[in-house]
Amino acid sequence: MNEEQIRVVGAIEATFEQAIRQGLRRSAVAGASDEQIDRFAAAQGCADAPVSVRAVLRVVGSQPGLWLAGTHFGVHAVTSDTKRQAIASLTTVQHGMRAPDGLLTLTSHQSYAYTAIDGADLHLDDPPVWAIIEHEYARETWPHVSTWFTATAPDIARYRERAEIMAEMGRTPRWADAINLG
Repeated sequence: MNEEQIRVVGAIEATFEQAIRQGLRRSAVAGASDEQIDRFAAAQGCADAPVSVRAVLRVVGSQPGLWLAGTHFGVHAVTSDTKRQAIASLTTVQHGMRAPDGLLTLTSHQSYAYTAIDGADLHLDDPPVWAIIEHEYARETWPHVSTWFTATAPDIARYRERAEIMAEMGRTPRWADAINLG
């Protein structure tokens, strides 16, 4: 790896470790293997995934747990169909993507909101991430995958607060075992 790749991977790993320090249980997430990441990219017609995407998927790409909770994310959830849906959503808005047919889809939320990388940027180590909202907009929202990953980190303090409130009501949320409550 070159210096830029080392920096990018380090930033992503630092974001993950920060979430662990805040109380996310390491056992509540699972990273994807290189083979799984290769299949994830190939299923979307991409020769490879950028270094930053690989780094994200290596830490939370197989079982994301609370990372992007409620959103389809990871090597098992985002498929070739997800990519086709994202591209179809692009046809409903003006956008500046240079190679939309070659995009790499990262997430899908309720089949109308997506995050993706422009196919023209897949050669970059830490490319920009686009938000695509069907019938609303498609725009470059995060300057890098690493900043997107940081922005999508679970708010562990908020989860802990919600778990405490629910415990006062005699309920334990299913996700409570994903965080350290103490």
